[in-house]
Amino acid sequence: MILKQYYLGCLAHASYLLGDEASSTAIIVDPQRDIHQYLADAEKLGLQIRHVFLSHFHADFVAGHLELRDRCGAAIHLGSRAQAEYAFAAMRDGDSLDFPGLRLQVLETPGHTIESISILVFDLQKDSAKPYAVLTGDTLFIGDVGRPDLRASLGWTANDLGSHLYDSLHNKLLKLPDETLVYPAHGSGSLCGKNLSSDTVSPLGVQRRMNYALQPMTKDEFIRLVTADQPDAPPYFTYDAILNTREHALLDRNLEEALRPIELDEVLRMGDSGAQILDVRDAVEYAKGHLAGSVNIGLGGQYATWAGTVLDRAKPIVIIAEPERQKEAALRLGRIGFDHVTGYLEGGMEALAGRADLVWPTKRASAPEVAEELASVSPPLLLDVRTPREWAAKHVDGSVNVPLNHLQERIGEITRERGIAVHCAGGYRSSIAASILQQYGITNLTEMAGGLAAWESARLPVVSEG
Repeated sequence: MILKQYYLGCLAHASYLLGDEASSTAIIVDPQRDIHQYLADAEKLGLQIRHVFLSHFHADFVAGHLELRDRCGAAIHLGSRAQAEYAFAAMRDGDSLDFPGLRLQVLETPGHTIESISILVFDLQKDSAKPYAVLTGDTLFIGDVGRPDLRASLGWTANDLGSHLYDSLHNKLLKLPDETLVYPAHGSGSLCGKNLSSDTVSPLGVQRRMNYALQPMTKDEFIRLVTADQPDAPPYFTYDAILNTREHALLDRNLEEALRPIELDEVLRMGDSGAQILDVRDAVEYAKGHLAGSVNIGLGGQYATWAGTVLDRAKPIVIIAEPERQKEAALRLGRIGFDHVTGYLEGGMEALAGRADLVWPTKRASAPEVAEELASVSPPLLLDVRTPREWAAKHVDGSVNVPLNHLQERIGEITRERGIAVHCAGGYRSSIAASILQQYGITNLTEMAGGLAAWESARLPVVSEG
């Protein structure tokens, strides 16, 4: 038996290759949309990818099940309560796939979604009675459980799914032996829960003791606990969940269009017609000079999640990137189903050489410099774009909290009568915010380099709520 985990840090997403050497069979579980690593590893191991499972219809990324079906002829397996446009094997509780050295047995574990399943993995050469591992999808994480509130727009209330989740955990997963290894579909940084660990595997017995959501409590107490204080879900989550149920164009085909070089004059015309100009360079480079009206979402952070949060799915995207990074930028958008990239600026920022009229800088200042401005006769408004929870824990006294994911809808609250100094925790989100503010004509603007971390490093004071 082979079990290999693939962890995609930018989406905090774990996928799996399960292999049975005796039958030369590979099974992929919850694949990312770019499938080349699974193909390469299967070939290296002498396996053929014959099956692909989705533990549920993921909301934070578009899965690669159609790619594996079309490329390898893999059969798609979903939970029995799933509904999809493509053909699939509906897996009911107790259904299994059996191979000479490996057995996969399905547990229906609704809660995060109604069609969620978990997959018991038996290494038949070691123990045919006790599972070696369980792939839990988004039902059970390391340190947390799946949030039950993401399907409200599809007709399921958080209370309904929370009740299912309680039953799935207590009647199915917690019945397994303590030594069973838990392999979830997400880790720390995912918005599919609120307390996910950076660990990507754990014995179930450890989770039984340490996971806050698995402690003894009534169902009503559980529902209140797991529905409270969940982070805001990006607007693309429902879009991706639905897209994962549908036939859609494959990633490689979309990348052919996305990797079209576009001359500057055409990019400008497209921008005037409503296209979104996405600059994916580092915040420091963006601040030095960028195409007026572009949005900065750097490849060095949670690029896809923030792109899915602040960009419009209905408007085409043109990428500005450093040489050789255009494909990465388009690929990572494709992972979340943002297939409306129409090309990239040919030559990148070098195409703007000699066009100073089109290049804007963003003023940046150190934390001590911002502190001096705040103490001046005409202080700027200090705009903190972190989450409300971060702001409540500690913030600069007098700062105004408008979370980045709500900045565009609350742009009318931002004063134009005085300067703005914007910051986040470390500088990534504040660069996105500064680019959005500039789009709305708010240009009397300073970005605090290094964010609150730099402020505290300079031994400047912070306060907390409560």
